[in-house]
Amino acid sequence: MRAALRRLVEARAATRRAAIAAALAERGVMASVEGEAVRASGRGLVARWWRDLALREAGRDRR
Repeated sequence: MRAALRRLVEARAATRRAAIAAALAERGVMASVEGEAVRASGRGLVARWWRDLALREAGRDRR
C-alpha cells in the first residue's frame, strides 16, 4: 500500500514539474526538469521573476 502511494505521489510531482517547465517555456524562459528540480535560466531572469507575477505563478494551476 505504501509503495503504491509513494508511486502516485512521485508521479504527481513529476507531472507538476513538467507543467511548470512547460509554462515557463511558454513565457520565453528556458526551463528544464533535472531530477526533483525545475531549472530556469535566461538573461535578466531574476528581475523579470520579481516583476512578473504570471511568471512566478507559472504552472501552478496546471495538472
